[in-house]
Amino acid sequence: MKSYSIHEINDVLKGVISGNTSQNITAAEQLEVASDSEISFIGNKKYEKLWATSKACVAVVNEDISIEPGENRAFIKVKNADLAMSQILELFAPPLPEFFVDIHPNAVVDKTASIGLGTKIGAGSYIGPNVKIGENSTIYPNVTILDESTIGKNTVIWSGTVVRERCHIGNACIIHPNATIGADGFGFRPCPEKGLVKIPQIGNVVIGNNVEIGANSCIDRGKFSSTVLGDGCKIDNLVQIGHNSKLGRFCIMAGNSGLAGSVTLGNGVIIGGSASIKDHTTIGDGAVIGAGSGVTCDIPAGKTMLGYPAVEARDALKQWALLKRLVNDSKK
Repeated sequence: MKSYSIHEINDVLKGVISGNTSQNITAAEQLEVASDSEISFIGNKKYEKLWATSKACVAVVNEDISIEPGENRAFIKVKNADLAMSQILELFAPPLPEFFVDIHPNAVVDKTASIGLGTKIGAGSYIGPNVKIGENSTIYPNVTILDESTIGKNTVIWSGTVVRERCHIGNACIIHPNATIGADGFGFRPCPEKGLVKIPQIGNVVIGNNVEIGANSCIDRGKFSSTVLGDGCKIDNLVQIGHNSKLGRFCIMAGNSGLAGSVTLGNGVIIGGSASIKDHTTIGDGAVIGAGSGVTCDIPAGKTMLGYPAVEARDALKQWALLKRLVNDSKK
């Protein structure tokens, strides 16, 4: 079991210790359920009230904390408790699944594939013709990477993922289980003789560096050229990104959200959970789309949008307040 003193933990965080504890710290846990040998976090003042009933011996807190730690308990004060939390969790993280050989004998690796030094490939994985995988990447069991695709250095692809032909994934990416990269876009046209005719999807997907894609998410290939995810994008579980969409750098899409075809997101756009974006729309740099919203037109940079259809947040809040007042008045 891993165990650290408060001073060893603070050597990592570079914070300021308030109070003291002789207790060795064996794990990180949320305030409500932490034991007296565990460290927790207070990232917002509204959670300060939970400290009195928590058993945690240490909490990482923001510098503006307004309470005292108490007897044989301590705070580590930092500029940003949420960021510090990520450092603590790395300290206590259990090891990842082990590989006893770099390329498992039950993996199928085409003779024309190029595998970088230090890359590991698990049992049941298929690496197709002319695939290129960079150094020190990890391909967990039962991954499929089809013809002429490329994977960068230090990328991790978890079990069940399918990377279709001619798709490209950058360096230091994480692709979680059962994601699908490069499936056909949803393209059909009515035909008097055949009902619906499938439109061939001959493009691909290009994913930048340091991108993370959640479990069961789908990134469809372009109809003509590429569906593109810029560097640093973070995609949650169960997200749909339609064909020929273009995401700038550091975009975030929360679970169950979706982009229809040919949507363009600027840099730093945030899409809330279950939000949906109409095809051929553009959302400017730094815009925020609230959870459950439906975007049907272009959104300027920096705007925050809410509702279905989405309008500026302040207008949506006024509308909701007016509707609530009307409902209350009708009950009188």
